[in-house]
Amino acid sequence: MPQLPAPGYPAEVRARLEADAKEVIARYPGSRSALLPLLHLVQSEEGYVSRTGMAFCAELLDLTTAEVNAVATFYTMYRRRPSGDYQVGVCTNTLCAVMGGDAIFDRLKDHLGVGNDETTEDGKVTLEHIECNAACDFAPVVMVNWEFFDNQTPESATRLVDDLIAGRTVEPTRGAPLCTYKDTARILAGFPDERPGAVEATGGAGPASLIGLRLAKGEVPHARVVGPRGESPRDEPHKGAEHLSSHDAPQKTSASDPDHPSGPVAEEGE
Repeated sequence: MPQLPAPGYPAEVRARLEADAKEVIARYPGSRSALLPLLHLVQSEEGYVSRTGMAFCAELLDLTTAEVNAVATFYTMYRRRPSGDYQVGVCTNTLCAVMGGDAIFDRLKDHLGVGNDETTEDGKVTLEHIECNAACDFAPVVMVNWEFFDNQTPESATRLVDDLIAGRTVEPTRGAPLCTYKDTARILAGFPDERPGAVEATGGAGPASLIGLRLAKGEVPHARVVGPRGESPRDEPHKGAEHLSSHDAPQKTSASDPDHPSGPVAEEGE
């Protein structure tokens, strides 16, 4: 049975979205390059990428709905069905998991009464487990509408979702002030965040993320150079071949680790 065509937007919504879409498309030398921001744009209207939204994108970019659907289903930042005002993602990738991410996710499932990728009955919170968000130095991490909440615990994450549901002000650990999922989608479409203080409050990476940069600038001591076993570490920069580690200059086991000899090692020709 053939699928019915997607319904269109109401005329006033269509006119507003089309004006915004044309502004986005004009930023790119090729119109189809605007597909990702346009998907965010239609998501800002309905809170997810609907069939209507995909048909709108296809029409304006001269693409097939299959091409648009392929992109919309590939990226996890595009929702495919209605979701909550606040997308609460708990990182359950390796480091966050072992630091407590799994415990946080299990606590929130029980506390909210929802499973993965499900929304509370009041439509406030959608819970999902997410993959690495490149914030491993602040594990375990929870994200709300893609804003970071670092170093979380089951207790702090429970307070966080309770505050979201109650409408209390919630401040991310770093980054811009929190806004709804629809508002976030419009910002991701490339439109400025005009809320008071939003630009000034964007912040940056925390101290743990910047340690490599500080090391490169000489602001922190160099790491110790580890030599062959039995030698003391040297508190000086690695200068090259004269400071070889046991991996750089492998030795016979009995010589490199006298506490765990392997027995006589036959030389070639013996």
